[in-house]
Amino acid sequence: MAYAHATVLTGGIATGKSTAAEIFRSLGFEIIDADTIAHEVLASQREPIAAMFGEQVIRDGEVDRKALGGIVFGDELKRRQLEALLHPLIESKIAQQAERLEALARPYLIDIPLFYERDAYPIDRVIVVYAPRDLQIERLITRNTLTRPEALQRLDAQMDIEEKRIRATWVIDNTADRAHLRDECEQIAAKLST
Repeated sequence: MAYAHATVLTGGIATGKSTAAEIFRSLGFEIIDADTIAHEVLASQREPIAAMFGEQVIRDGEVDRKALGGIVFGDELKRRQLEALLHPLIESKIAQQAERLEALARPYLIDIPLFYERDAYPIDRVIVVYAPRDLQIERLITRNTLTRPEALQRLDAQMDIEEKRIRATWVIDNTADRAHLRDECEQIAAKLST
């Protein structure tokens, strides 16, 4: 699959990537959302997940993402087992959607939280939504009602945001308010559209 018109939108957990994606969408960009696809794939894999991790990760007939997260973020081997099940299915669905957008021959974004960690897509242009680690921790604790150790577990399961920042083609600074974030997104949108 060639991704000639694609740019990856990535960042770290609680850096504001979803909000940036929403802004890019309002600016007219088509976005493939890997998280949405991942949730669909997760739901479709309820039985294999229950077999792997036990019935305690199923609640009301659905995968309990918080319970599953509690298991996989605390055990790298189990996280890798889950990724081995889900990632090929997610990557296939992303490729299908990208093929449709490539036919339009205009820029689009693929919102992939674990782009650098997976190294599965041959895409050179990458936007990293950035917030420093301390701010990520604060936002994650507030947003997900996690304890500090739980927040650190989730952050430690991803590549450090500073490393992502270094590798990026463009960096969006999300340390201020939404108006600042929109301005940052608009500047990059102008570059992508030329």
